[in-house]
Amino acid sequence: MAVTTTLRSQRLDAPDPRSLREPIRQAFHATYDRYESLFGLLAGEEAYLCKPIRLRHPLIFYLGHTATFFANKLALAGLLGERIDPGLESVFAVGVDEMSWDDLDDAHYDWPRVDAVWAYRAKVRAAVDAVIARLPLDARIGWDSPWWVVLMGIEHERIHLETSSVLIRQHRLEHVRPHPDWAPCRESGTAPAPALVPIPPLRFRSGRDRHDPGVYGWDNEFGDRVAETDAFLAGKYLVSNREFLAFVEAGGYADDSVWSAEGAAWKNYARATQPTFWVHDGSAWKLRLLAEEVPMPWDWPVETNAHEAKAFCNWKSRDSGRPHRLPGEDEWQAMRLHAGIGDAPQQRPAPANLELDHWASSCPVTRFAHGPLFDVIGNVWQWLETPTYPYPGFAVHPLYDDFTTPTFDGQHDLIKGGSWISCGNLALPASRYAFRRHFFQHAGFRYVVTDKPAVQPPVSRYEDDTQVAQYCAFHWDAGHLGVDNFPAVMARLCVDAYASHCAGEPARHALDLGCATGRSTFELARVFERVTGLDFSARFIQVGEQLKREGRIRYVLPDEGELVSHHEHTLAEYALHGVAPRVGFQQADACNLKPLHTGYDLVLAANLIDRLYSPARFLRDVHTRIRAGGLLVLSSPYTWLVEHTPRESWIGGFKKDGKNFSTLDGLHALLDAHFERVAPPRDIPFVIRETRRKFQHTLAEVTVWKRRARVPA
Repeated sequence: MAVTTTLRSQRLDAPDPRSLREPIRQAFHATYDRYESLFGLLAGEEAYLCKPIRLRHPLIFYLGHTATFFANKLALAGLLGERIDPGLESVFAVGVDEMSWDDLDDAHYDWPRVDAVWAYRAKVRAAVDAVIARLPLDARIGWDSPWWVVLMGIEHERIHLETSSVLIRQHRLEHVRPHPDWAPCRESGTAPAPALVPIPPLRFRSGRDRHDPGVYGWDNEFGDRVAETDAFLAGKYLVSNREFLAFVEAGGYADDSVWSAEGAAWKNYARATQPTFWVHDGSAWKLRLLAEEVPMPWDWPVETNAHEAKAFCNWKSRDSGRPHRLPGEDEWQAMRLHAGIGDAPQQRPAPANLELDHWASSCPVTRFAHGPLFDVIGNVWQWLETPTYPYPGFAVHPLYDDFTTPTFDGQHDLIKGGSWISCGNLALPASRYAFRRHFFQHAGFRYVVTDKPAVQPPVSRYEDDTQVAQYCAFHWDAGHLGVDNFPAVMARLCVDAYASHCAGEPARHALDLGCATGRSTFELARVFERVTGLDFSARFIQVGEQLKREGRIRYVLPDEGELVSHHEHTLAEYALHGVAPRVGFQQADACNLKPLHTGYDLVLAANLIDRLYSPARFLRDVHTRIRAGGLLVLSSPYTWLVEHTPRESWIGGFKKDGKNFSTLDGLHALLDAHFERVAPPRDIPFVIRETRRKFQHTLAEVTVWKRRARVPA
């Protein structure tokens, strides 16, 4: 390939941290360049605007998303003075992994012109370069360093370099064209006969030290875990297209007995009869690459989703009489250690089809030996039997709290080893990425032969996350210290206010902004035909989604010291199970909502404004979200803190012209042009449980505002 710039992870343990500024700048530009080069495979503007597959956005979203990620994260970290383009940064903010709260309905989107997105990317490039140039660099870069956010943006774009290439590979051929930077391998020969390699028992540690990371890492890599594996046999090679052909020709796709229930449901829904990148051309098979179809290279690794890989293993077990399955995460690490592959970034060129050092495609499974095995790393990702889970000591990064936690649901399986396009963190053995089992990456598999099942991690729904569990209790416990449940009280207050001030008007659509774990969202749906809950934190959103889907949540609360108690609540106990179909949850930034969030009859923003980075921006804009005559209900204890809201962005709680200027004064100053306050302020108490004997008792001031039909002259 023509492009030769290395995209490896940057070592952070240099004796003089100042020496890292230029390498990080080069890594940023090299990654940005390589990502933009990928879109050179698209043939015309229509290729940007139509979806490669139904479950993902058009490619214009991904062109803008990685730049928006830089802008949004640097803004959150206080490293950008102003947003570069709030409109684009709203449209391109979230919605990349078919989570149930993602908004993938393109009817809501008026996608910008492609040249406007390219122009935006240029502005972001200049802004990030300026941050790198001026940001102090006088100490080691670690988890808490502002430089970590810069590295986060670089590694995030490398992830999308890979995932966007998968979407381009799924695009119709008429929408793509070959590109010299993305030339595939042309080597192919006879596929090797399957063979097994013995892997001895091993004991080792997994996890990285957050205080001494060495290189950038994502939250799920940090922690400390001791693992032990028994002896097992491993496939010497990745499963090749030739080996998988036997499964296809034996009718494996029609045989539900070798598929899991989830896999069979996917197979039948997708009408799958072969691997998705295989193309049947008369009597011959071809393989779809990024921008072309080539005669089937039978000695290349087959590429499947997890369902197909597991079905093959079940079929292989039945056909051979020996128990075949996918490796667990610990078994993959045992193979990696047995092959002598270390943790550090690879030398250049990599002794594997990795880091874009060789081709823009897979290559023969016999090309790269790693000890007694082949392709332990590189060529294609390898599906594992292990759903992703947190290591002991796991914590979320405060500026990216939803990178991993939404995947701790038992529905995302780990992949390991990296593919030909995996760069930076993706190429490190310590990295831990997981996808839904029906997703496609540049991923295949190898099998292990053993009588022992794969070690399964404990179920790791994140309700033992301290903050999330606390909000579960705040929203779903009956109340404490004689104070009623605050979210339920606020919902009743909204319903009463709507009946009083909007009498006779239909209650169609309400918005619960800052919905947290969703109690008010469900309560409002007793009256409103449709209720949308929005929150910035995906950790909170997933609790509401779980309640909607399963009707039940469980969480753990601290009692005293190391003692905890386990709690469970259901929608049925509050007679809310019938309203679940009317409720939906999405992730959103209240200060920069997407255009689709408009036309509401009522907006509730409970205890939100004093936690926003720009409350004035929200309050100046909120009238555009509410129909004329609709209601805005605000509550807040007005506990202004600089860690949430910069001092210059407070809207009250200070002296102005020598006089006290309260938050209520600030609300009137910002809202009176478009709203009339229709009820006196009132105090509503709420209690948050910290431990069995420690509670926070607070008063929130509640105000109700009605949007004017006309703006006063």
